[in-house]
Amino acid sequence: MKKNLILGFLVILIAVASCSFTNKSFENDDKDKLLLDLITYILERGHYEPKDINDDFSVNVFEDFIDVIDPTKRYFLEDDILEFEKYKFQIDDQIKNTDISFFNLVYDRLLLRMENATDIYKEVLSEPFDYSIDESINIDYKEQSFAGSKQDLKERWRKQLKYATIGTYDAKLKNQDLMLEEDEEYTSLPKEELELEARKETKNTLDEYFDFVSDLQRKDWFVYYINTIVDEFDPHTYYFAPEDKEKFDISMSGKFEGIGARLQKKPEGAKIVEIISGGPVWRDQQLEVGDEILKVGQGGEVPVNIVGMRLEDAIKLIKGPKGTVVDLTVRKVDGSVEEISLTRDVVELEESYAKSATVKKENNKYGIINLPKFYVDFEDYGERNAATDVAKEVELLKEEGIEGLVIDLRDNGGGSLKTVVEMAGLFIKDGPVVQVRSSGKEKDVYEDKDERIQWDGPLVILVNELSASASEILAAAMQDYKRAVVIGSKQTFGKGTVQNVIPLENIVRSNEHGDLGAIKLTTQKFYRINGGSTQLEGVKSDVVVPDRYSYIDLGERDQRNPLSWDKISPADYKPWDGYIDYEATIESSTKRMASNPQLALIEENAKWLKEQQDTNVVSLNFDTYKKEEKADREKSKYFKSISDYDSHLTFESLKYEEELFTQDPDLREKRNRWHNDLAKDVYVEEAINVLQDLKINNIKNGKLASVKG
Repeated sequence: MKKNLILGFLVILIAVASCSFTNKSFENDDKDKLLLDLITYILERGHYEPKDINDDFSVNVFEDFIDVIDPTKRYFLEDDILEFEKYKFQIDDQIKNTDISFFNLVYDRLLLRMENATDIYKEVLSEPFDYSIDESINIDYKEQSFAGSKQDLKERWRKQLKYATIGTYDAKLKNQDLMLEEDEEYTSLPKEELELEARKETKNTLDEYFDFVSDLQRKDWFVYYINTIVDEFDPHTYYFAPEDKEKFDISMSGKFEGIGARLQKKPEGAKIVEIISGGPVWRDQQLEVGDEILKVGQGGEVPVNIVGMRLEDAIKLIKGPKGTVVDLTVRKVDGSVEEISLTRDVVELEESYAKSATVKKENNKYGIINLPKFYVDFEDYGERNAATDVAKEVELLKEEGIEGLVIDLRDNGGGSLKTVVEMAGLFIKDGPVVQVRSSGKEKDVYEDKDERIQWDGPLVILVNELSASASEILAAAMQDYKRAVVIGSKQTFGKGTVQNVIPLENIVRSNEHGDLGAIKLTTQKFYRINGGSTQLEGVKSDVVVPDRYSYIDLGERDQRNPLSWDKISPADYKPWDGYIDYEATIESSTKRMASNPQLALIEENAKWLKEQQDTNVVSLNFDTYKKEEKADREKSKYFKSISDYDSHLTFESLKYEEELFTQDPDLREKRNRWHNDLAKDVYVEEAINVLQDLKINNIKNGKLASVKG
């Protein structure tokens, strides 16, 4: 159905677009203007919720494009911005007339200012930093104005470079102290020499960065301009240049060489927003969602500072062939800065698949299925997909004699819609699972039509802020049917939109410009069977529990230009009637969680992490810097006890996996580590408590009903 929808959409666009683009010609910048014309045409006619390209749109593009190419405000001067502002209310007209003079002006000035910046940082780093001065830097660059003069700009660079160097200087002092402890004959260097070495390292990283940037072509910067325009429509609509489209196809196949993490651009570096199961980051366990990568080094070489670098360029540095080492300087979510070395590898697909275990509590046995994503092979649905794999795991768990089931969708970013509908059907008799609406069209209701129920026992679904898209559909359906108790964050991610990737070459009948890339376009919206959208609001858990991300900016609501929440008519469905005391079970769980000391500690940690993220003023006085670092380190150490928790639950692999361990010791190690993590997981422990409550309530009330009958 999805393939037919895409084809239908393309047929409409091609039929109309061929008239518009076959005979169009431009005098200058042909490909850029064709690209701008083509993309805005598709956005206006194909996007789920097209925006008016007016003066307000123009202002947003103006501000966002400047922010994209100079996020730390270390290139442009106030006079530059004033000159650019003559276009502030004209960009909408330029877009309609395929005029790119605004881009040309900004691009030409950027090259000049980058050349000036090279002279500035070399001059600043030629002089020692005085760390005894009581001064600080505000790293909330959004709230700052552009420098008013070249002297002001030089002062801004001085503070930024001092800030970039103080950590290196501190690390060298620590390393020297360590060497003195280990070797009595070690000759220490004076602080002045260590400070000089630290400045040299900072200079080397900037030299490499500017060498890297100098290799970028005009077309690379134009892609940023195009995507600034595209991004005004919604955060999931995106233009892929030809080489980026190829990378997207590789990532969709699930096979790529790198570190196994999805990154998001931030002014202070690249933020980790997803860790891919089975990849180097996942195996190493030193990085986590929320950490920010500041520098990237190649196997012991001097690291390159990626602050202010385009995300795609930073990713090029981070990715690399299997077996090579990448050194990442990272600011952890708790504010500490560490250097972490990872060996790049092919991400192991096996850890992206469903896996299950049995859980023993007292004399009862339960099952847990972990599903990292809703995977599918679109070329061959029968090859392997999330729905059939989960169905197999459920059957195997039933053979083990489980009395309740947990589906763990935490950190699951979504995937195939078809697999969600089939998976929901494993737990209900039949009926609607999700509603989908295209712009200006009637809704489509996706239903489970198979009356068989594979699991009719107690069911719990675990979610968190990173459960998105397809995960939200399953959780919402089970919640609306009152089929499962949803335990987790206050709300899930909130991505309730559908995207289709459209190659631009399919739109232009006669193209002399080669591969034009593709656009990932938002074309539909998801709705729960109760009529509410999962967009923005996500799924609100039945039992809300804090986690370390509770107060950190994550989710659709924290993206730029998200589509709004709305509601349509509900589908025709009948709630599950297999539970007795369903509401009482939720109330009982909520009370347990409110008095749980482990969760109180987790919430305290979450609030502290939020405080750390909101601290934008950093001292450049070394003594103060050290004092603050020590306090942060002690606080971070205090929260390490969270990982010492023991639920005293016993987790075991299924029999078929036990037989595989003799042939695959790596699989045994992965499962042992997973089971150890589960045993420390207070959320899994509560999920088992809820299963126990649902089972007991059903048995007790079932017996009473029989007696009364």
